[in-house]
Amino acid sequence: MALFSFKIMKLQFLGAAKQVTGSMYLLDLEDGYKILIDCGTDMERSIDFEVPYEPAPFFPFDPSLINLVVLTHAHIDHSGNIPMLYREGYEGQVLCTPPTAELAALLLMDSASLHLRKLRAAQGESRKKHKQMDRLLRRGDLYLQKDVEDSLSNFVTLQFNKKFVIKPGLELTFIPAGHLLGAAHLYFSITEGEEVKTLGFSGDIGRFDYPLHIDPFPMPACDYLVCESTYGNRVHEDKVEPIDALAKIIKETCIDKPGRLIIPAFSVGRTQAVLYTLNRLIEERGFPAIRVFTDSPMGKSSTRIYAKNLAYLNPEARAFQKEYDDLFDVENLIFLQTEKESRAIRNYHEPCIIISSSGMISGGRVEQHIADNISNSYATILLIGYAAEGTLGRQLMEGTDMIRVKDREYRVNAQIRKIDVFSGHADQKGLLKFVANQNPSKLKTVFLSHGEEESMLEFRAEIRRLGFSDVILPEKAETFTL
Repeated sequence: MALFSFKIMKLQFLGAAKQVTGSMYLLDLEDGYKILIDCGTDMERSIDFEVPYEPAPFFPFDPSLINLVVLTHAHIDHSGNIPMLYREGYEGQVLCTPPTAELAALLLMDSASLHLRKLRAAQGESRKKHKQMDRLLRRGDLYLQKDVEDSLSNFVTLQFNKKFVIKPGLELTFIPAGHLLGAAHLYFSITEGEEVKTLGFSGDIGRFDYPLHIDPFPMPACDYLVCESTYGNRVHEDKVEPIDALAKIIKETCIDKPGRLIIPAFSVGRTQAVLYTLNRLIEERGFPAIRVFTDSPMGKSSTRIYAKNLAYLNPEARAFQKEYDDLFDVENLIFLQTEKESRAIRNYHEPCIIISSSGMISGGRVEQHIADNISNSYATILLIGYAAEGTLGRQLMEGTDMIRVKDREYRVNAQIRKIDVFSGHADQKGLLKFVANQNPSKLKTVFLSHGEEESMLEFRAEIRRLGFSDVILPEKAETFTL
């Protein structure tokens, strides 16, 4: 399938169009050079299981014709299908920052392991097994460890704020975005003939004064801006510092009464922010060292990556490390590795804190911890981030009385608390600050991505109030001439 005709620069939105996941953009230059920005897993992709299955290409383009991939950060909804590119014929490089390469390796290997387990579980001659295999084949994204290894061998790392010449007339700069260790905004300068065009891709924009992560940097003035809009229609509610918010809930749950606190948290980024904050509570405020279980093998590995990349963390975290020697070595902390160890803590009857993935309570060991504790009035479930439609996290946020976990119904007797101080995304004010750094007389178009349509519509209205007239909400696969 041909990608585009030559002679004109075009940008196509292949993912995260009026939805939050699956970030993927195809930039086709005037000379036919093709750059894929991000290649994320679409966690909201729907499949018609009633239509007969026919093998088909996974991507809406020929990966062998792509010249370069540039990755904003390691989260799976931005990186998750990179191994599929190589499996289907891509032979080029992936450019990213050093921490992004390390975290992406961890996350992609974990995905490959999950795919292998699903394939093994679907092997067999029963009707049920055939149905499981059919669903997996229809999804298509079934890369394994060898596919990940092939992709990782082509990762090339670049430092922040250093202009990199990809080829004559094409320059790229990674700009700190906050949000996650190594996360970047992308700034392209493209010379075509006598004209220089500049493009900015926000990636995911972090928050100011977030635990561990640096503050997001502004994007240099550009002609076209692709901006995320995850929280385009909301302002973070909690005005207190993360350490104060967490201290209050721990005191109410584990100190004033002998309860247990369950914190669903993504293994990469969120878990480290919570552990660091717990460490501060003990070291700086003299909080009692309540038993903490971190139930995520990936959480332990990603914590090591954070600990070795101190130079990419904020000044406060570096100062804490210098004074107390370790950011994450919380007193009374146990990292759980096996599922047997995970199940065993249901028999631990002292006050404790359990940090487990996934953050949306959508798969992972946290589901069992929810099942074990959701009917316990002495337990508190603390939701600390975004939860997509259809997840258990979203159901709990919306105040359901009953939930279903692994085909069993449970009554919600536990306390359900929600704080947004650990959310890794900028809210509407932060997003507007990012856009407002641009000059309305220079910026030709703002494209909104990575957000639900309702969020985008409200955010667009706010952007227009700033004087930016051309604000577009692309449809999936829609192409624009730049």
